[in-house]
Amino acid sequence: MVSHAHQGTTSSALTRLNVNAVRMLGIPAAGYAHLLGMAPEHLNDDLCRPPALTSIRIAELATVHAHWTEVAQLLTQQSTIGTLGVWDYLITSAPTPLEGIRDAGTYLATVVDVSTDNLRITEDGDRIAISHINEADLAHEAACAVRACALGLYQRRLSEAAQRRLVPVHVALAAKAPRRHQALIELYGTSSIEFEAPVSSLTFLASDLTGPTPRAQPGLSTVLRRHAEQTLATAVPLHNWLDLFRTALASAHDGTAPTLSTVARRMAVSTRTLQRRLDEHGTTWSNEVETMRRDHITRLLCSTDLSIDAIAARSDYADARALRRAVHRWYSTTPAALRRTGHPHGGVQADTSR
Repeated sequence: MVSHAHQGTTSSALTRLNVNAVRMLGIPAAGYAHLLGMAPEHLNDDLCRPPALTSIRIAELATVHAHWTEVAQLLTQQSTIGTLGVWDYLITSAPTPLEGIRDAGTYLATVVDVSTDNLRITEDGDRIAISHINEADLAHEAACAVRACALGLYQRRLSEAAQRRLVPVHVALAAKAPRRHQALIELYGTSSIEFEAPVSSLTFLASDLTGPTPRAQPGLSTVLRRHAEQTLATAVPLHNWLDLFRTALASAHDGTAPTLSTVARRMAVSTRTLQRRLDEHGTTWSNEVETMRRDHITRLLCSTDLSIDAIAARSDYADARALRRAVHRWYSTTPAALRRTGHPHGGVQADTSR
């Protein structure tokens, strides 16, 4: 079971998809470039998870410039396989499309904020319904575009898994009926679309989803599920300005001590502004650098076999003795004891052997 980690954030891949769509619609970057997570070092880093609010704001801009049905169609058309990372391949590499969409539901958190959006599969005789759960207002056009796009993505990936276009026998959308919806008919390949439904869903013939995936490879699904778990475990949520600062600080740390001016340049602010913002968040430059070094050293001690001398060199300490003093200051123990327990708060005892 995957926990609902990183609530309030989405994958950078999903944000990039939204950005690509608004660029194609000719929307000036000035309308969204200031949003959290839009800096290139965050947007282009697959470990970063921008706030879900960033994608929502971008979707709202899109639906001001184009009808929500057309936005949904554009987003789906631009989401070629691999656009959303491992999530895409979970569907297309499973033994059957049905098993793939089940894996996609389990690991939906690799793409979206599962505190607001989710996927449900219901089997009923010779029918299988795939529902996208989103409780935003039916009149919210950005939410309508998101729901319609989600269904389009499910259909596209399932078709890619089956190596043929799968057309649902029925489509239900939790959206007010638009005056025109030709874009949705083209998107789903059917005019059997119900609007103002309680839940958005695609209903397929069971036989469409239970046949073998032509290009499935034995064992690949297991590897992809592990990768999805690792993706969630290593993700960096960007909830606020301090999160953005810390990712910029980490990216400036390449084995040498990062400087205030270097990080300020990465964040496109002056050093004075950076120090003032840190003070507003109840911290200081020196505290943040110390915390980053502590976490970096702790990871190296607990997850690698590097010698103490090697870790000191990688952490910009003069020698192993300086690193030992730092570890003692942080945890009241030694590097060797910390390494044995594998956790800084595991009840370690002082060890003077190193």
